[in-house]
Amino acid sequence: IVHLRQSPDFRLSVNTLLRNGILPTNGDLQAQTEALEQLWWSLGIEICSPQTSIRLYYFRASTKEISYLLFMNLLTTFPFCFSYSSPNIAKKFHAGHLRSTIIGNFIANLKESLGNNVIRVNYLGDWGMQFGLLGAGFQLFGCQEKLKKNPLQHLFDVYVQVNKEAENNEVIGQAAREFFRRLEQQEHQALLLWKQFREITVEEYQQVYKRLGVHFDIYSGESFHQQQAQEVVQQLQRRGLLKTTEKGTGVVDLSSAGDMSSYSTVLRSDGTSLYITRDLAAAIDRKERYNFDEMIYVTDKSQGIHFQQLFQILLAMGHSWAERCQHVPFGLVQGMKTRLGEVVFLEDVLDEARARMLRNMSQSKTTKEMVYPEDTAEKVGISALIVQDFKGPLGSDYKFDWDRILQAQGDTGVFLQYTHARLCRTFNNIERAFDPSLLLDQRSISILQHLLRYDEVLYQSVQDLQPKHLVNFLMTLRLRLFSGVCTVLANGMKILGITPVEKM
Repeated sequence: IVHLRQSPDFRLSVNTLLRNGILPTNGDLQAQTEALEQLWWSLGIEICSPQTSIRLYYFRASTKEISYLLFMNLLTTFPFCFSYSSPNIAKKFHAGHLRSTIIGNFIANLKESLGNNVIRVNYLGDWGMQFGLLGAGFQLFGCQEKLKKNPLQHLFDVYVQVNKEAENNEVIGQAAREFFRRLEQQEHQALLLWKQFREITVEEYQQVYKRLGVHFDIYSGESFHQQQAQEVVQQLQRRGLLKTTEKGTGVVDLSSAGDMSSYSTVLRSDGTSLYITRDLAAAIDRKERYNFDEMIYVTDKSQGIHFQQLFQILLAMGHSWAERCQHVPFGLVQGMKTRLGEVVFLEDVLDEARARMLRNMSQSKTTKEMVYPEDTAEKVGISALIVQDFKGPLGSDYKFDWDRILQAQGDTGVFLQYTHARLCRTFNNIERAFDPSLLLDQRSISILQHLLRYDEVLYQSVQDLQPKHLVNFLMTLRLRLFSGVCTVLANGMKILGITPVEKM
């Protein structure tokens, strides 16, 4: 049963309630929630905190609903650490990293909107044997002049060429291992070349992130933890967790029976670290540095076993906080192409979305004159990509279709933006003051009730970290809005003696 009220009976500050002893000050969230429930049970109250304001005063549908709305208001101080995007340096931003970037950005925005302290980490793939291969390849095929002119394209070309040569030439493979060994030992010339590759890459990535409206608090990477990785190996040895195989590799036994039926390799036979070793070091460092309450990794679902082993090793090392680490997996995008063929780089996708949207806008009779049409086309095109990606479960694969994504009608990012722009235009044209007493008809009440579900939808989204709940809410809001306006408009026109037309 929904009870509507025109205005709140009270507007109380959580700080005020704490100071006056109405809420317990011992940090017991359950006790605080129960105390607030007792206050709100018979009253319509708007509760505010210093960090967020969640409106509770319109309706009370159930005790459960009260609990989670208050729960959202109280849990606003714990730090959350997010690792997402994480492309490999010395390569152009591949379209495959788009999902990690926008999903991670959504989850970070969601947590932040609920008042949480969010730390956004871009953990770059900037270390490992592939840089041994690239370093050796650049010494053979690289050109500093080409590197200055078109840096990432040249590095990409060198990487492709050296991989091809290495297939039939063991000497190149040996040179790659030697270059990486020099990196791990901090050899000056090898480090200089690597630093040049990294600085060039981060600079270009930041331009792509700017287009996507994404920002990071920290640009980290595997290289930051390669020394700490050796400390992790020593800790594993001291705890008796590290075992050596016949091949000389260092492994951690993860089997429940201790029979090595399941294990994770953490050290190569030559003593160099692996990806998971550096991930262990990075996780420990982040806990020490930020004291996070929860850490979330956003990667494709093929890395599920990697993170399962990562968390398992951390727990075996005595880090109980690993239970609050989470991997958010996502599926693959199939058939993402541009007019030039199979897409490789994200910039190609963004350019294509902008060009197609700009063409659609120029051909539409309803498009208004704009000062910066290309900027609008870019924003709407990126909106279309994001909504298409977020409509279904994140773990599912989906087929990419330009025509469907950029449709001006239906459940698309294009129409969502069109709805917002149309409402903005309407508000800008309204001259008289708004009278809320006019919103007493059932259509208006239905729209208001749906608007009030916004906090509920955010809570639902934060439970399973799925953006589809928010997308569906916004799409339904749009439909209810237009349905209500259309009905009232038609009824009013009929009263005036006008027969409404549905197409013109």
